[in-house]
This record gives sequence, C-alpha cells and structure tokens, in this order.
Amino acid sequence: MLASPAGSRRLARGRLTSSIHLASDLRCRPVVTATSPGQRADSVMFPEVLRMLRFPTSGPGRPRTRPGRILADKAYSSRAIRVELRRRRIVAAIPEHRDQRANRARKGSRGGRPPAFDREAYRDRNTAERCFNKLKQYRAVTTRYDKRDYPHHGTLTVASIRTWLHDLTTRSPDTTKREKRSLSP
Repeated sequence: MLASPAGSRRLARGRLTSSIHLASDLRCRPVVTATSPGQRADSVMFPEVLRMLRFPTSGPGRPRTRPGRILADKAYSSRAIRVELRRRRIVAAIPEHRDQRANRARKGSRGGRPPAFDREAYRDRNTAERCFNKLKQYRAVTTRYDKRDYPHHGTLTVASIRTWLHDLTTRSPDTTKREKRSLSP
C-alpha cells in the first residue's frame, strides 16, 4: 500500500483529491493499484507501479517482475520512462508527444531516431480505460468519500478483488488467447 506523504494533500472545491494509478491485463482486470495525491502526475507514479508488478510462476521460484509489453498513453512518453523500460528490456507501445517529435526534428541528426511504436499493439491500450470503468461501477471508488489515502486504497482493493471474482465466474473462452500478450498501465 502506498501512503501519501504528509503535507502533500491539496484541497479542490473543499475536498481532498486523490489519483488512482493502475496496471491492468488484457482482460481489463487490475493487476496493480496505487493511489497518490491528486496533483501528482501519472508519469511520476509509473516507476512505483512498475516496481509493484508481480506475476506468479507455474512452478517453484520467485515471481516474474517484467511484463512482455507495456501499453501506455502519451502521458508516459518521457525519456526517463523509456530509459527505464529499455533497461529492464520491456517492449513499450507508447506514442510520442507532438512537441517531442518537433524537438527531435529541430535538432536534426543529433535528435536521434524516433522510438519504436507498434500501432497494432497500441489498439489494446483501451483495456486500462475499461478497467477504470469496471472499478468505477463501485460508488465508493467513484465518489471518494474517504478523507485519507489508506481507506481510499482499501476501497480500491476491495473493488479490484470483486472485479477479479466476477471475471472468474463469467470467464469467456475467447479472451484467454489474448491474455498473455501484454499489459496496460
């Protein structure tokens, strides 16, 4: 569980805000959830969410911590994130910001080559948005009546467990083929 640092809360319209950061699989189930103060950017929490990833192995041994592919939107296209993914040998399907493309073109040959981008794999990125929609079906997650981070994270965890249990009881056979391909944060 992530705890917000003291003094990092912000009042917005009279209430404390918080953000939900998650990684989901291709079946729109939350794999990792984290909360942070509302003013914190998504890209700042990306290393924390990546660090929390654990995939159990079929036999003995420690769990895997490296997904096959990361599908993310333009908010995660920073150089630091791409360097971290390259260091961990994780394939990324993250589009580049327009201003990043312009800066690279302005530098000419010193700007480097553009990062690889797989449009076909990127089409599955909407699984993260669909996972958020599944979690928002629970009113306590949507309204965020909890004043502190740990009750809000607990509510999010309960909603995630209910999403997984619902998926186990209504599993369709056609989604199991796509399940192993990639992960969406």
